[in-house]
Amino acid sequence: MEDITRLRKRIDEVDEQILHSLSERVNICRSIGVVKKKHKIPIKDIPRENDVYMHIKEKAATLGLDPEQVEAIYNRIVKMCSSVQ
Repeated sequence: MEDITRLRKRIDEVDEQILHSLSERVNICRSIGVVKKKHKIPIKDIPRENDVYMHIKEKAATLGLDPEQVEAIYNRIVKMCSSVQ
């Protein structure tokens, strides 16, 4: 049982890292939103989003993750970040 407790603690640590990374991504996107507003650039950038999805799917595959599942997660992340722009 100690092994499960130790492993769950490690999952909690990884979750903290994920949340910190998401927070950093959102803050960067806020800054991008300021620049886009200043230069009258549309919030939605389909070619950029497609590049992000392609990159994360390739990276997911190299890490042994299901690219489609990772893309679904990133779809929510991109929507969240677009909303702060």
